[in-house]
Amino acid sequence: MGLEVWGQQLVNGVTIGGIYALIALGYTLVYGILFMINFAHGEIFMVGAYAGYFTLLLLIPTGLVETNTPLVLATMFIVGMTTSALLAVAVERIAYRPLRRAARLAPLISAIGASLFLQNAMMILTKAELKVVPPVFPDGKFIIGPFDWGFISMGEVTITYLRLFMIVFSILLMMGLYVFVQRTRIGKAMRAVAADKDTAALMGIDVNRIISITFLLGGGLAGAAGVMVGLYYTQLRHMMGFVPGIKAFTAAVLGGIGNVPGAMVGGFVLGIAETMGAQIISNDWKDVIAFGLLVLILIFRPRGLLGEVVAEKS
Repeated sequence: MGLEVWGQQLVNGVTIGGIYALIALGYTLVYGILFMINFAHGEIFMVGAYAGYFTLLLLIPTGLVETNTPLVLATMFIVGMTTSALLAVAVERIAYRPLRRAARLAPLISAIGASLFLQNAMMILTKAELKVVPPVFPDGKFIIGPFDWGFISMGEVTITYLRLFMIVFSILLMMGLYVFVQRTRIGKAMRAVAADKDTAALMGIDVNRIISITFLLGGGLAGAAGVMVGLYYTQLRHMMGFVPGIKAFTAAVLGGIGNVPGAMVGGFVLGIAETMGAQIISNDWKDVIAFGLLVLILIFRPRGLLGEVVAEKS
């Protein structure tokens, strides 16, 4: 088995890892502030995928897919991200906010209920039919290499324009989120609320508004991942949010729950581990590899690769 195969699988792993990382960021943002796991997040990702798909169907008759592909893509991502972001805010307002002072089990049950509601709502809307996303990107490929560094030599590795776009765009979104959280006033307020909600409120921060913005950001990133999945796999089902959602949660734990860079690293590590493991063993084992990693990280490094980030009150 040549090194080109491993290079190709590395490209595949980074592509899938970017999707996991975008979804994982939603989990880690919410956990960092509310100390709860939003198990409806996978369905928010699913709704974003469908929003992008329906947008594409509306744009196809206009001929813009052939004449102005960047505009079509921009429209799909804007609609998909906006839909998921607003849905995430609605879920927080309806399903989580009334239970904020309740026992910790109550929001978890509410999250599962919201997940089932969204799954069944989409099932009714789509009549449980498989939806096929029409192609948008051209079929051309970008060639990387060949490489020859003396001690290692690798032939040409090809990457489709779609995969190249997904890798670059997902990294840009992650960098944008990190800069937003670290450098903006809202980002500082988010970190203050994560540290201590009561003290943040006494300092004049609108805690409810900051929590809504947190869900808005996480939902928007999940919506972007949903549109990417639709373009990449070309098939949409109303149950499609469950497995990526669980794997993204695995990525968040792998990197360190509550840690924004950790969620990014965890997503890429999980994606690469899946593709490399599938190459070594079999593609049927990729889910086993993903959840096996979760078990190992919980046993040997329960705080994640980069460490869990949660507030510690004195």
